[in-house]
Amino acid sequence: MADPGDVSFESNEKRSFLLSKTFAALKHRNYQLWFLGQLISLIGTWMQNVAQPWLVYDLTKSPFYLGAVSFAAAVPSLTLAVWAGVVVDRTSKRRILFITQTVMMLNAFLLTLDYFAGWVQPWHIVIIALVNGTAQAFDAPTRQAFTIEMVGREDLMNAIGLNSAIFNSARIMGPTLAGIALALVGPGWCFFINGISFSAVLTGLLMMQLPHFVPKPVVGSAATQLRVGLSYIWHDQMIRSLIILVAVSNIFAMGYSTLLPAFARDVLHAGELGLGLMSAAVGAGALIGALLVASLSDFTHKGWLLTFGNIFFPVMVLCLAASRWLPLSLLILVCIGLGFMIQNTTVNTVIQSVVPDELRGRVMGVYTVVFMGFFPIGSLIAGTVAQSFNIPTGAAFGGSIALAFSLFLLWRAPHIRQLA
Repeated sequence: MADPGDVSFESNEKRSFLLSKTFAALKHRNYQLWFLGQLISLIGTWMQNVAQPWLVYDLTKSPFYLGAVSFAAAVPSLTLAVWAGVVVDRTSKRRILFITQTVMMLNAFLLTLDYFAGWVQPWHIVIIALVNGTAQAFDAPTRQAFTIEMVGREDLMNAIGLNSAIFNSARIMGPTLAGIALALVGPGWCFFINGISFSAVLTGLLMMQLPHFVPKPVVGSAATQLRVGLSYIWHDQMIRSLIILVAVSNIFAMGYSTLLPAFARDVLHAGELGLGLMSAAVGAGALIGALLVASLSDFTHKGWLLTFGNIFFPVMVLCLAASRWLPLSLLILVCIGLGFMIQNTTVNTVIQSVVPDELRGRVMGVYTVVFMGFFPIGSLIAGTVAQSFNIPTGAAFGGSIALAFSLFLLWRAPHIRQLA
């Protein structure tokens, strides 16, 4: 007869092993600083991400204007991120991050002043979103390429998953706090808290102990280096397929997220708190997906995992468009976040695992273009369709196209399913 104590010990050992496997990257001191700093900073960022479109919709009552602000925020990634990748491969990544994070902090304080002084106009928010987007165009590929410097290649895949977990933990906490703050004190305090929160990641960057940066010899002009990176992506069938997959998903399936304030207010009649809960629900599902991918870093069927996320995500967007009940919509949004994160974290992991170190910045610059820069196109499409027909149709239109493409890949791209 087995000793109950032995069974309990074995269970604790398995639990401890699973936790150490899921959070392996946290054994690195630099990544610990990054993890904590980013978590605090992104909570503030998500508070602003919820409060800013709410303010826009409150000022304009226009779904199209929601799309226009999202377009302004993300269009710099479409035009600058590939060039930012060249800069990342030439420059200290910590220095770039310190500059971009400082710019976004000052921008948050500027929006705070604009609101509390009573000057705020919709076009002000468009300009501020454009400046933030410009900083993000450099920040995003730098963050992606910086990960390997903090954890090394051995824990890279785990750290990519944990980076997504940080983002989505904040996506749960930030929108919840934003919903409460919007209801009690208004959007201005969300902007102010976001500005303060940047001090955490800036402090973490200063405290990191990194080798002195020695730039590699520059061969050719920036344009030549960019062509080398683009040529690598185009001639590698797997990288090319994954980049196209993310592009289609972000142009079409992600359009629903731009319309969340309109869903909360005019479809589900849930108000500010409902918007916060809806955004948090997406974050909860995405956090589950991120931790799942982090714990499956040695999983040998990543292609099937990616295929599942790529189909499940747009199907759930179509379900959201059909729902008229807040509790059901919250459950669907959890599933949307799960599918989105399984798809995109797996893509990011596969790309970063195979790309040569000397091309990492340029490849992640292109990845940033399709991941962030293509999103405003989808936002504009979703906002325009919603304005012309209705809000659910705006989401369903993009979800239908994304699902059709996912099924096309299932049929015509077997090499994706064969990813190990």
